[in-house]
Order: sequence, then structure tokens, then C-alpha cells
Amino acid sequence: MNSQSESLMSPMQQNPTSARDAAMALATGLRAPLLDLTAFDLAQAPRGLLDSAFLQDRRVLPLAVRAGQVFIATADPADSAAIEAVRLRTGRATRCVVVEPQPLAAALAALARSADAQGGGTVAPFTVSASAPDTASPPADGSKNAAGPTGSLRQGTPAPAADSADETPVVRFVQATLHDAIRAGASDIHFETYRGSSRVRFRVDGVLREESRPPLELGPRLASRLKVMAELDIAERRIPQDGRIRLTLGDGRSTDMRVNTMPTMWGEKIVLRILDASATQVSIHKLGFDPSQQRIFLDALALPQGMILVTGPTGSGKSVTLYAGLNVLNTEERNIATAEDPVEINVEGINQVQVNPKVGLDFATALRAFLRQDPDVVMVGEIRDLETAETAVQAAQTGHLLLATLHTNSAAETLTRLRNMGVPAFNLATSVSLIVAQRLARALCEACRKPQPVPAGTLADEGIDAADIARGARVFAANAEGCGNCRKGYRGRTGIYEVVRVTPAMSKLILNGGDSIELAAEARREGFPSLRSAGLAKVLAGITSLAEINRVTA
Repeated sequence: MNSQSESLMSPMQQNPTSARDAAMALATGLRAPLLDLTAFDLAQAPRGLLDSAFLQDRRVLPLAVRAGQVFIATADPADSAAIEAVRLRTGRATRCVVVEPQPLAAALAALARSADAQGGGTVAPFTVSASAPDTASPPADGSKNAAGPTGSLRQGTPAPAADSADETPVVRFVQATLHDAIRAGASDIHFETYRGSSRVRFRVDGVLREESRPPLELGPRLASRLKVMAELDIAERRIPQDGRIRLTLGDGRSTDMRVNTMPTMWGEKIVLRILDASATQVSIHKLGFDPSQQRIFLDALALPQGMILVTGPTGSGKSVTLYAGLNVLNTEERNIATAEDPVEINVEGINQVQVNPKVGLDFATALRAFLRQDPDVVMVGEIRDLETAETAVQAAQTGHLLLATLHTNSAAETLTRLRNMGVPAFNLATSVSLIVAQRLARALCEACRKPQPVPAGTLADEGIDAADIARGARVFAANAEGCGNCRKGYRGRTGIYEVVRVTPAMSKLILNGGDSIELAAEARREGFPSLRSAGLAKVLAGITSLAEINRVTA
């Protein structure tokens, strides 16, 4: 324990009033919750989490397990060594709750007597459960870390044996991290190693955030554990590897994760993509289209033939939009086939093919084979080359509805990209029926969003219509501190869309070699809002912030 806390504890032990005041000062100075331990029911404390000898040595007491975190009572929240030891032992993030030293000493003594009465100073080992109820309730401090559903640590069967006793915390840490990521709604998990540190980050709502910093020496063991789970070669550290993990949750559900390893200067970086099966069941009504955009999309899906293209950068939700469209079309009267790289989620009633260029099964090959399989609807994961583009055009012109994605920034750029690939203009003009360009923006938390005063001139510079400004347009900003319902003022994401139907006038412009600027201008003339305009409409509706629209549409 450091000298600062020792100087505080001597008078604290002599004077109860001083003890309370000192504890309150510590809690206030470190912005930690304060707890009267004499009023806490120790029977609610999690058992089997840490052994009694460890608790006596480190002078800490576990109070609860919540939201992937262990709440511990301590009289010295500045004792970083003890806090780090708890985190390493439990494999979970640690949050301190300040208590007075004398009640803490009494509680630890009672715990030691209980352990001795059971025949020793240790407590039963524990496992990670995603369905067991949380242990105890952490002190109510008004922070977002004090609430939220999570798995718990419980007594029971020990975790699966590792190569050595030292690796048991690694197994628990990995298991807990994966469950925490799922509960947080993360799309990706990053395990990273640097020269002097390591960290774990989650991508939540499209933004990476640091979740924990495991000790540097655990890096190779974490990588090995993840490789074992993904059935990869643990001895191969020189080249990237791809694998898959199926994680079974406590309620019987399972979640698949795609795993990629990459050798770096200081160790292997491992990224897990969490494959959300619910994404394939998203209703088209929940994507975030405005009513007119949704009607145009549904009209295009009702056509017997043609090409629907969904465009945007990686992570913009293109696959979800495609699956939402396929869900509309997925009936027993239709034969639907998809070529994907990879097939992330299986969908009943759809014939899904995973492309494998190493054996000659690329998108173009799969697409040509589909055309001999009596299809009604074909989906191509991505048009990457001229051969795939030409085959897609052929399918769209011969009585098939074809859906595909491209990596372009806008609807107009999609047409010029295909033309630059080598697709003749007359084929584009007669085959493409609809283009959807999209982004995902974080949605403001309705519980804590706050009005943002913005000068009228600035609103005009941002592109907000003068009529809206004259009507007193209001915009909202995120509350950076967040609340119990969110993290840093945002909760979930909303789609921003540019939906452009290829009209006769636009087809004529394509045939005449119009560039992306001319095509975009024609789309505006025909009443199809740009991505920026669609985003600003959601800003005025209070759904997202101006800063967020600037981030995703810049």
C-alpha cells in the first residue's frame, strides 16, 4: 500500500468521523463511489471469485459482478498493484468502491473465518456463464458502469484445463471478453500487441473503443487460446490465418465469429468479426429509409428483372440491406441463389455459395453456374471485375432480378465505376434499375441528447435548407458524458441512404456518356436526395448529430 494511503489510514483508524471524512475525500478526489460497508449484506458478495488468502493480502473485497466488470471494495483506491492483480486473476475489468478500512478489515476477517470453517483458505473455482444471474448489485453511484445485464462468475465446474496453471486466467479472460463483446453489441474485437503494452478494443456502433489492457506477457497466450478456439495452427506466427469460432451462450444460443490473425512487429494482432444472425432477419421497414425511399426500393424488388446495386464503404451496412431485400423475396415461389465471400450467416430457403478462388470458384464462375440453375433472384456479394460485371448484366437482362454490392461513394459514381470497368453504356442503361448508396451513423440517445445552439449562417454552410432555418430548425448534440442508457451520448445506429431509380432521362444521360457530376445533378432534378441531404434530414429530426453526419458523409 502506498505511503499516501498509509498516512491517511492511521488517523482514520483512531477516529471514526475522520475515517468517514477521509474515505469521502478519497472517493471524491478519484471520482469513485463511496459505500458504507456496514450496511452491505456480505451474503450477496460473489463467492468463488478470489481466494481468501489473496483478498487478505491485497486488502480488497469483491462486491458484485456487473456488465463484465468486478466491483471491489477497497480503502486504498490508489493501490494500482492490487487493482491490477484483481483484474488479472478474474480476467475482467475492475471498478473500485471506496470503503472505510475498519469495516473492510472486519469483513475480510469474517470471510477468512468462513473459509477456514470450510476446510481451507480457498474457495471453489468458477466458470464464466452467460445466463447465470448477476452476483449482487454494485453500489448505486449513478454511473453507467453500475447497471446493465451481463453474465456472471459462479461457483461450479472449473474452467477447461489449459497448458499450465498460469494460463487458466487466460482462458477465463478470453471467454469473458467474447461474452462482453456480444453483450455490448460489438461488431468486431481487436486483440493488439505493441512494444510495451497490449490492449483489447471493441467496435461498437462503428467506432473502436478500448475495453481492457491485459498484461503484455499474456499476449502470446491470448493468441494461442484464440487460435485453438478457431482451429488454427498455433505454431504458425509468420503468415495470416483465417478461422471461425462458434461460441455457445448460456441460454443455448450460439454466435459465430470470423477470426483473422496478422503477424506484426511485436506479436500477432487478432481480429474477430461477430456475425450477427439477426441481421439476416431485419425488416426492410427498420432499415431507416424514409417512406418515399422505402417505396422506391420495394418497387424495384417487385420487378421481374433488373439490377439493384447497393454501394458504400466497408462496414456501411450493405449486407444487411441486401438481406432485408432478400427477406422480402424469400418465398417458396422463388429460387434464390447467392454468391458470397464468405457466407457469414446461413438463411433458410436461400441457396448460398461461398466463393473460393483458389479452386476456381470466383464470383463470375458462380454467377454463370446460377444461370443454369433456373434462378429467379441472384445475389452477388461484390462486383469486383469486368467478368463478374458482364455476367451480372447478362443475368439482369435475361429475366432475372440481380442484387449486388460495389465499393463506391455515391449512386452516380457507381454507374461511372461500372463503365470504367468496361461495361458498355448501353448495357448499363438497360440493366440497372436502382442504386442505393448508404452509410451508418450513430443515433443520439434520446434520454440524454441536448440541444445544440448553431448560428443560422453555420446551418446554411452545412447545407441545411433556408426554409428549414427560417422555421427555426433545431439540432441536437450528443451528451459526451452519456447516461445509464448509452455510452457517450449515442445508442445504436441509423441508416443514411441515397436511393436513385434509373429513369428514362438518366438512361439517356448514361448512353450519352454523362459523368458522375452530370448524373448526380440529374438525380437531384428528379427529386432523389443526396446522401448528405438524407443525413441532414435525420439531424433535423433529432435522430443523429451534425458531427456524426459530417463524419460519415465527408
